[in-house]
Amino acid sequence: MKYSVFTVATPDLNPEELAVAAQEAGVEGIEWRFKEVPKDALQEEPSFWRHNRCSIDPYGTEEEWLRFAEAAKKHNLKSIAVVPYLECGDIESTERVMKVAKLLGASFIRAGVPGYDGRTNYNDLYEQAVRYLESVERLAADYGVKALVETHHKTIAPSAGLAHKLVSHFDSDHIGVLYDPGNMVHEGFENYRMGLELLGPYLAHVHVKNAGFRMRKSEDGLHTEWTGEWLPLAHGIVSWPQVLADLKAVGYDGYLGIEDFSGTYPSKEMLKYFVLQMEEWMK
Repeated sequence: MKYSVFTVATPDLNPEELAVAAQEAGVEGIEWRFKEVPKDALQEEPSFWRHNRCSIDPYGTEEEWLRFAEAAKKHNLKSIAVVPYLECGDIESTERVMKVAKLLGASFIRAGVPGYDGRTNYNDLYEQAVRYLESVERLAADYGVKALVETHHKTIAPSAGLAHKLVSHFDSDHIGVLYDPGNMVHEGFENYRMGLELLGPYLAHVHVKNAGFRMRKSEDGLHTEWTGEWLPLAHGIVSWPQVLADLKAVGYDGYLGIEDFSGTYPSKEMLKYFVLQMEEWMK
């Protein structure tokens, strides 16, 4: 297995700084965050989802986009993905991401999936997602870039099983699954190996992070509530040694992409710790 970094997790580094840090840590691939930075965030301290200095502007120029590919290439890294925040059904924006991914030589993008909050029936959202992915599959074939459905809480694909239900309509050469056990702490946990066996050829990429729960009193003080929070890789609910063993068991040899939101280490140290920890657990 190889190592990559999703730049949402390294907001304080610009593309060139990130490429240097990744190479020094032993990371081989980069997943570029594809999201504009709000103008009112530019004076803020770097942060994961607002002032992220390692983000591709969807409305930038081709020259600006190529800066990211050039930063990776200069340090013998591969731009493996362009990762947007797409709305299910937004074909125009999906095609824009495909174009940028092809320009950068990336292998995949992240597709949009409907969120789920109980206000719209799951079955209606599922049919909407299938129709959208039918169009996405055609784009993926045209551009030579695979589109991935991420296992993510508060969507209709929080688990391997529900993600598989969605992607199983499609050719695994064009539509796949981004497997994220850290997200599945919040919602969607299944036995890891069973889920990986089910995904089979649809398993295209893996994100690495960890999470747990904190107990607190409700606002009325009458009962206890549990809230999810991001934690360091070795201290959350996900047993990464078990996940890595299960990935080996199903023959996965793709990338492990770090997406650590715990804030435990500065970005450069986080990348080094990630690689060292993965190597230790895979012995």
